[in-house]
Amino acid sequence: MAGTDPAIETNGLVKVFGDNRAVDGVDLRVPAGTVYGLLGPNGAGKTTAVKVLATLLRPDGGEARVFGRDVVRDADAVRGRVSLTGQYASVDEDLTGTENLVLLGRLLGHGKRAARERSAQLLEAFGLAEAAGRQVKNYSGGMRRRIDIAASILNTPDLLFLDEPTTGLDPRSRSQVWAIVRAVVAQGTTVLLTTQYLDEADRLASRIAVIDRGRVIAEGTKGELKASVGSGSVHVRLREPGQRPEAERVLAGALNATVQLDPDPVALTATVDGHGTELGAAEQAARALAELARAGVMVDDFALGQPSLDEVFLALTDRTDRAEETTG
Repeated sequence: MAGTDPAIETNGLVKVFGDNRAVDGVDLRVPAGTVYGLLGPNGAGKTTAVKVLATLLRPDGGEARVFGRDVVRDADAVRGRVSLTGQYASVDEDLTGTENLVLLGRLLGHGKRAARERSAQLLEAFGLAEAAGRQVKNYSGGMRRRIDIAASILNTPDLLFLDEPTTGLDPRSRSQVWAIVRAVVAQGTTVLLTTQYLDEADRLASRIAVIDRGRVIAEGTKGELKASVGSGSVHVRLREPGQRPEAERVLAGALNATVQLDPDPVALTATVDGHGTELGAAEQAARALAELARAGVMVDDFALGQPSLDEVFLALTDRTDRAEETTG
């Protein structure tokens, strides 16, 4: 099991492909025994960072250590403590669930009997016992992800990399994978989770690094990230969709904030920053509601809450875009 060293520590980590700095000076510190989220859009550099940490790619700059071991100089020692589940199933689709796990168990050094016992144990734990004798090509997407994770923990790793494990899954299958992740961590394994699903990071990770264009643009607990972009989020639902342009104008002026038009044609959202102002978030929201009434905008529902991670990510990436426009 892990000692007192952090599970992962990187300093100025860089990986370059031609002119593309896929990982551009990333600093991370991942506490052992936790779920740590790497959150970002496609192409942000998440998968590349994971491959460097898992010793599948050699870094072009900076340092990376796993439980105190350098991923370049001590690559064999690192590999002995980690396991990786990528975005796509790595098991053999022409073999059954049992055959896949037994084969991998034997390759990992288990005896024949031990491999079969461990296979049966994992298939039962992951809700796959009834499908154990079926070829994996006949599994649903959620079942494939579950057996892929099962294959990753045949030998319980100290660190498990889960690279976008629920991409393309339906809500029920996603929940099943989340339950597996929680169970793995409860047994002492550290999980580095990469995802583009903000609700997934919100539900699973104790700390989150937001990565965009190869750089970490924010890091902290969910609460810290939400507080960094504002102390509240105003959600407004109108009676008439035709009044949304006027509601957007009134809210932007009353809150001095950018208003987001939600997919629902009668809904709007704005972040309220209660820091460094005479009025707190609640007072600003109340004033905005009064301004809407004075403008004749009919409101069916009005709520003040903490920003979602979606709003956090949009705000953070918008800051990055503006900074690059200023300096570019």
